[in-house]
Amino acid sequence: MMLADMGAQIIKVEPPPHGDDSRLWGPPFVGGISTYFHSINRGKKSLGLNLKADSGKRILWELIDRADILLENFRPGVLANLGFGYDAVSVRNPRLIYCSISGFGQTGPYRNRPGYDVVAQGEAGLMDLTGYPDQPPAKVGTSISDIVTGMYGYQGILLALLARHRSNKGQFIDVSLLDSTLSMLTYQSLMYLTTGKAPGRMGTRHPSIVPYECFQVGDGFVNIGVTNQKQWTAFCRVLGLPELATDPRFVNMTERLANYDLLKQIVTPRLASMSRAEAISRMSEAEIPVGPVNTLAEILEDPHIHAREMVKELTHPQYGPIRQLGLPIKMSDTPGTVEGPPPVFGEHNEEVLRMLGYPEEEIDEFWRVGAIAK
Repeated sequence: MMLADMGAQIIKVEPPPHGDDSRLWGPPFVGGISTYFHSINRGKKSLGLNLKADSGKRILWELIDRADILLENFRPGVLANLGFGYDAVSVRNPRLIYCSISGFGQTGPYRNRPGYDVVAQGEAGLMDLTGYPDQPPAKVGTSISDIVTGMYGYQGILLALLARHRSNKGQFIDVSLLDSTLSMLTYQSLMYLTTGKAPGRMGTRHPSIVPYECFQVGDGFVNIGVTNQKQWTAFCRVLGLPELATDPRFVNMTERLANYDLLKQIVTPRLASMSRAEAISRMSEAEIPVGPVNTLAEILEDPHIHAREMVKELTHPQYGPIRQLGLPIKMSDTPGTVEGPPPVFGEHNEEVLRMLGYPEEEIDEFWRVGAIAK
């Protein structure tokens, strides 16, 4: 989707009879298609293709001959068994960039296991760090493993395109949910690798910075981050406790970490006496990093978000208008665009086949033999 947003022509090859499984991951649905599918498939053309049929394979080869990038997320070896592994494809199109996304990667003892977001979050240790110490492990509220793995795939493809500009040769990219999720455990992983001790679940706390967490105020929640001594002094002043700044128990970060529970008892009632707006205003005036804990509805209707064009509307002739998230990358000379609503399964079958130069009678034959999904 990110490649499509930046101008690439994306043809999504989907298997019959229903296409991508995520089309059915609902409710809610829009036009019979899940909002999950809608959220990540704009700007793509849908080709319903039966790769078990010889003529279906022939059509895929025609696409590969013309393509810059092949992106696949089968379990390792599945596409190769169909005749479309990297070795075979690179012989036919040496400039092709071939990106494989899987649960556990193309090598290693777990390579053949199926992988999903929740599995990766748990297995990579992310869930062990998420939530409160007296509660069970928690999943991050969004499909973060899926998302970051897609972003790494995107980065790998862009790097391979840059390398191809110099070498005129494509390459194979191997990205996995497990590797990608593990890579996000930056300073937490280093804590273990250097000390042998893992931080564990800490709620909204930070293991190395105090105060740096979510606080309850009179009408909601705010996040506050105090990362240096200047901010600490200002924070104490805003709370009406200037003497706290020089209290030996809290005078520096080491002492604040050591006396966290006591500090929390002192700070919590002061913040609870403020409204959310008051806490944000007073902290901001003192140049202390602060922000509200918004509901999803609050942030999606926020004027700043709309000023940044982070909510856009697309319209499909079959299922009508649908609002989508906008582009987080703003480029001055080559900006991306949110266009092309998520496709109905097989919506672009004839368009893609005509692009490949097939005449009407041959297209009809593809329908007849079941190479193209109806």
